[in-house]
Amino acid sequence: MEDKTFPVDELVIYRNLRYGELFKEMAALMGLGGREEGRKPDPYSCAGQLVELAAEYGFEGNLWHCFLALCLAENENAYSTACEIAGAAGGTLDLLAKRDYAVWKELFDADLTALAPQSLWENIACYKPAGRESRVYNRRIRDRIVNLAVQLEQSGSVEEFQAHVVEFYREFGVGRFGLNKAFRVVEREDTQEILIDPIMNVEHVYFKDIVGYDLQKAKLIENTEAFVEGRDANNVLLYGDAGTGKSSSVKAVLNEYYGRGLRMIEVYKHQFKCLSDVLAQIKDRNYKFIIYMDDLSFEDYELEYKYLKAILEGGLGKRPRNVLVYATSNRRHLIREKFSDKRELDDELHMNDTVQEKLSLASRFGVTIYYGSPDKREFEHIVGTLAERYGVDMPKEELYLEANRWELTHGGLSGRTAAQFITYLRGRAPAGEEA
Repeated sequence: MEDKTFPVDELVIYRNLRYGELFKEMAALMGLGGREEGRKPDPYSCAGQLVELAAEYGFEGNLWHCFLALCLAENENAYSTACEIAGAAGGTLDLLAKRDYAVWKELFDADLTALAPQSLWENIACYKPAGRESRVYNRRIRDRIVNLAVQLEQSGSVEEFQAHVVEFYREFGVGRFGLNKAFRVVEREDTQEILIDPIMNVEHVYFKDIVGYDLQKAKLIENTEAFVEGRDANNVLLYGDAGTGKSSSVKAVLNEYYGRGLRMIEVYKHQFKCLSDVLAQIKDRNYKFIIYMDDLSFEDYELEYKYLKAILEGGLGKRPRNVLVYATSNRRHLIREKFSDKRELDDELHMNDTVQEKLSLASRFGVTIYYGSPDKREFEHIVGTLAERYGVDMPKEELYLEANRWELTHGGLSGRTAAQFITYLRGRAPAGEEA
C-alpha cells in the first residue's frame, strides 16, 4: 500500500522555514501534512507558540495567517531572492513557485476555527493584542506583514496569491536584508562564523533635520542617487570637526533611500579583517549596500587600514558593484602623523614610500566632503531653527545669549552643541508644557 502524501510534504522551494517545526505541527493539525508517524500534534502547544510570536512581532487578527505571511516574508530561497526589488523572477522558477503557492493557498483557506478545542482557535483566529509594537521590525514592516496576511487570505486564485507575494518581495525584499535597513557584523567565537545581524532601532534622521551644510548634503545626495540608480558612484569620506553632522548625514542617507533598496552595514575598525567575508555574503543580492565606518582613524602602529585599502581599491578581488564604503572621521588623512615621523628619516631608507602609503588611504575615497564648525552667526541660526522646530518659546535675543553661554562650557560651536542646548531648554519645561 502506497504511503499517503500531503500537500506540505510536496513543497519544492519553500522547505527550509525558520519556524519549520511549528509550520509542520499546524499543517498536521489541519490534515495537510507534516505529521510524524505515531505522533499527534499538541494544539495547545501550537496555539501558545503562535501567541508568543504575536507578542514578539506585534501581530493581530488571524495569527495563523500572520504566521504564514511571516514565513513567506522571511524565507530566503532561489525564488524570493530573485524577486526582491526586481519583481517576478520569470522562467521555470515562476512555475515552481506557483506550484508551491497552491499548497500555501490551501493552508490559508483551511478553517482554523474547525479545529478542536473550538473556543481556543476562535481566539487565535481573531486575536487582539495588548500592544501593537514589534520587538523585531519597525511598525511599517509589521503593518505590511499583517496586511500581506489579509491579502493572501482574500486571494481568489493561486495567480492572485502569487502576485501579492511577488509584490511584497519587489517592494520590501525578503529575509533579514529585506525587512531591516541597518546591520552590524558579529564574529562568533565558537564557530569563527561571520554574521550580519540586524540593528533593530535606527535613529530616524533625515536631511531636513540637519540644519545648514547644504553644499555638503547636496554632494552626498548626488553620489548616493547615482549609486542607488545603478550608475557609477564613489566611496565617500566625510571629515571635519566634531559634532557637525557627519554621522547624522550618513544616517539620513539610509533613511532617505531605504525604500529604494539601500541597506547599511556598520563595521568597526577591529573587524576590517572580516570585510571580504561580508562582501561575499552580500555581493549577489539585489540591494545596494553601504559599508559604514564611523569615526574612522588609525594610530601609526595600527595595521587594520591595509585591509580597508584592499577593499577600497587595489586588491585582487573586485569590489561588488552593489557595495560602497562611506566613512566619517575627524582627520583628513585618517592615519595620525607626528613630527617625530620626519625625525625617523635616518631609520627609514624609503621614508617617502611609507608616508605615501599612509596618505593613499584617504585618496582612495573618490568623494571627500568637509564639515567645518559653524561660525557664531551660523550657530545662532541652527539654535533658532531647532528652537522653532521643537516649540521653544523664548525671545530671540535671550535665546542666543543663553546659547552662547552654553557653548562656552559645552563643547564649543557645533550643531551637536546647539541640539544639546535645545534639549536642555526642553528639559527645564514642566511636563506637558513647551519650553
